[in-house]
Amino acid sequence: MEENHGTARQRRPKATAEADASLELLGIKSDLDRNSFSNLSMLGMAFAIVNTWCAIGTTVNASLPSGGPSSAVWGIVIAGGFNLCCGLSLAEFLSAYPTAGGQYHWAAVASWKSTRRAVSYITGWINLAAWVCLAGANCLLVSGIIMSYAELMYPGFQQTPWQRFLLYIAVDAIALSYNLLANRFLSHLNKYNMFFTLAGFVISLVAILACAAPNFQSAKFVFGGFINESGWPDGWAWQLGLLQGAFSVTAYDSTIHMIEEMPNPTRQGPRLIIYAIVMAVVTGFGYIAAVLAVISDVPAAISSSQPLLEIYYQATRSKAGSICLMLFPLLSFVLCAIDDMATSARIAYALARDGGMPFNRHFARVSPTVGAPVAGLLWCFAWDIVLGLIFLGSTSAFNAIISAAVVCFTVTYAIPPGINMLRGRCMLPENRSFKLPNSVGYFCNAASVAWTLLTTVLFVWPPTRPVDAVNMNYCVVAFGVIIVIAGSNWILSARKSYQPPALELVHGHHTAPVDVDQLADKAATGGMEQSSQEKLK
Repeated sequence: MEENHGTARQRRPKATAEADASLELLGIKSDLDRNSFSNLSMLGMAFAIVNTWCAIGTTVNASLPSGGPSSAVWGIVIAGGFNLCCGLSLAEFLSAYPTAGGQYHWAAVASWKSTRRAVSYITGWINLAAWVCLAGANCLLVSGIIMSYAELMYPGFQQTPWQRFLLYIAVDAIALSYNLLANRFLSHLNKYNMFFTLAGFVISLVAILACAAPNFQSAKFVFGGFINESGWPDGWAWQLGLLQGAFSVTAYDSTIHMIEEMPNPTRQGPRLIIYAIVMAVVTGFGYIAAVLAVISDVPAAISSSQPLLEIYYQATRSKAGSICLMLFPLLSFVLCAIDDMATSARIAYALARDGGMPFNRHFARVSPTVGAPVAGLLWCFAWDIVLGLIFLGSTSAFNAIISAAVVCFTVTYAIPPGINMLRGRCMLPENRSFKLPNSVGYFCNAASVAWTLLTTVLFVWPPTRPVDAVNMNYCVVAFGVIIVIAGSNWILSARKSYQPPALELVHGHHTAPVDVDQLADKAATGGMEQSSQEKLK
């Protein structure tokens, strides 16, 4: 027994050294603590951020008027299938190059030399924007749930945009405060969040089914019901309803951006991505089917500011019971906002480490007191406040924010595998720990690109017709602002300072095994001496 424990202890340092060696191949030395997160806490973070059953329940207003139950139920299956292809494609890259930069580093690995800097840079900025939008979406969901409590308890209450905006700011401030004051407990929070989310799933499912029995909707309604109140043609409306499923099965790249803070990342990282997606689809499908089965008044649910609370009330006939059940998504989204901000800060840190942010030295600094990149946290907080201003002027602000998040995520999920596919899937080392059969790899890479093209067109589309300034989908505006900011930073500084990972050595070994033992020994004995801050001086 003691010998087995000793072997396990030896295996972990070697695996960690191999991961550091992979970073050295890219010219990277991380200042983050490699042992901050265990496998369980990282899985907890990935599952809790994806948080499909909560997300799909609280965004049911995106699909009910645009396709109805059939779009909601099968949307999660369609989104899950395509995102599994995306996840498998990304897992190959993660097993070879476990960096916090993730997609934008891999875009540099896969790209042609002439386009490497530009493609990598814009991928990084789009990915950073995706996480900022996701943090904003979670803050907006929390503020919406709280306002719906007031509407349920006081039927005459009318919420105003500025009230919800103030709540939005408060939630964002909570997320920032936790990351600044309690970052060292983030790993424990993620373990708690996973079990809390799973417990909430089981309790909510049992409660609504038990209370509503035997007055359930028919299976025909749940799995084949169609509603179109969008004003668009039926087929197009049904596809617009896929936004709910797409939003509910995304952001699984959280594992990628925290990967420099866990041991054995090249082997465990790919598994955690796949586990998170599968768990998300299974829980999401079961939950949305149950929610649709207990609806008794569909028009009331559609017209409600928070349809899930209305559906809970229809099922339980208890205001207190409904409010208690909504505490699960409420608290879960607060915890998600904390994780979203943490992930955003790591992406900003990685970009700055490569010279891709304004004031790189500040963004690339990890505070020894906080244990996290403080400048990145403040950046995410500030832009979330700016993003929330959309809600003050548009009734479709929520759709715009979640649309922007989905579009940004899927674009970054497709760029590295798409380029690798165009180059014959030969831009990754053959000896990587996770490798798809070539035919499966081509299929998954192509599916990733196809899903990105579909969602990019669908989710910049206005949710209802006729279109005016109030109900316009401002996703395209948000995406345009991202490009303008990234472009301005490129012109002012990044075109001179930004340098993606050093790739000549990688390309020189991409079809032959790398001498991992030699590199691991070098990493383990302090062979990588230059920190990211020193590189920027």
